[in-house]
Amino acid sequence: MLYEKAPAKINLTLDVLHKRDDGFHEVEMIMTTVDLADQVWLRPAHDGLITIKVSEQFVPNDRKNLAYQAADLLRRQFKIREGVEITLNKKIPVAAGLAGGSSDAAATLRGLNRLWNLRLSVDELADIGAKIGSDVSFCVHGGTALAKGRGEKIQHLPAPPNCWVILAKPAISVSTADIYKNLDLSSIKHPDTAGMLDALNSGDYNKMCSTLGNVLEPVTMNLHPQVVILKKKMEQFGADAVLMSGSGPTVFGFVRQEARVSRIYNGLKGFCKEVHAVRMTGERFILD
Repeated sequence: MLYEKAPAKINLTLDVLHKRDDGFHEVEMIMTTVDLADQVWLRPAHDGLITIKVSEQFVPNDRKNLAYQAADLLRRQFKIREGVEITLNKKIPVAAGLAGGSSDAAATLRGLNRLWNLRLSVDELADIGAKIGSDVSFCVHGGTALAKGRGEKIQHLPAPPNCWVILAKPAISVSTADIYKNLDLSSIKHPDTAGMLDALNSGDYNKMCSTLGNVLEPVTMNLHPQVVILKKKMEQFGADAVLMSGSGPTVFGFVRQEARVSRIYNGLKGFCKEVHAVRMTGERFILD
């Protein structure tokens, strides 16, 4: 049995440039991994079937699961006859804007690369991941990166300045498709992507805080006022900077002073069940 870690990601910036001819949106986003992670276990199955076992009842255990799709795609592409049993121990909140499903798929690709001795590079795995979902390419690599196109064009960046990250997810689920459907491209206030790149390259914590931005945040907030309340509470409790990740509804806050972490964490626990205090890892996956 093989084990792979599947870390969550947060968006430091998320910009949508235009609608593409293929129906997808052209994006430009800076993402980084955090040390909240699902556990992915892979066991060979000689019956030739792909089976999913999952700890969270709201996660599909069939072809809808991105880890299943990753295994199926890899198996068909390389004409693998052996099956696999994939066990997902979920720690990342579901439908939260933290790429839990995409990270599970990425971990499955990395793990099966070892299990089936395919000897593919990280870049080759990321190219395969792009066929599954927009965040899978980034999740294959991990670390910190600027993602362009549909999310498949990856440029690696330095790890963010060291700090605590408080994640809080309200008790709602958000459909990414619905958020993009309600996005008005003519009224977007674009984030300062260049400023964030400069902050990361220079290790400037204050500039990183001041250049956070996500064009999907106002859309999700308009549809789900719980996100507005949660962001205001996190700011009131003393986070240095607060932003919604991805299409939401998870909100994260940066905290440099460790003494403030428990105060913000405990304060938010009064408003939602799913609160985590984590660190940004900034570590890329290196294949054996």
